[in-house]
Amino acid sequence: QVQLVESGGGLVQAGASLGLSCQVSGRSSSMYTMAWFRQAPGKERDFVAAISWSVDTTAYADSVKGRFIISRDNAKGAVYLQMNSLRVEDTAVYYCAARNFGLVDRTSIAYDYWGQGTQVTVSS
Repeated sequence: QVQLVESGGGLVQAGASLGLSCQVSGRSSSMYTMAWFRQAPGKERDFVAAISWSVDTTAYADSVKGRFIISRDNAKGAVYLQMNSLRVEDTAVYYCAARNFGLVDRTSIAYDYWGQGTQVTVSS
């Protein structure tokens, strides 16, 4: 069984930076393509960023490209999301996700495991 636990959410002002972490535990925790999604109240869960297990491929949503950076440390079984120049519209619950096999994917249905989410609130 694979478990994902997010941390690092909080309340910040617009323009600030915030880092999220996701700890992956379970079998072969480094062998997964990892992603971050987010869901604002009343909206669908949207893709934010993804990274391949070999770290040679990343993908970003257009809305966060140039501001957010996804990274991972396979030795620690962790994936990170560094969020810079935060905007009010970045406010959402952020979810970490993992998929057993396959390439980086922007669709939530492609991912097999999910964390419980961490709230990020950006105030104006």
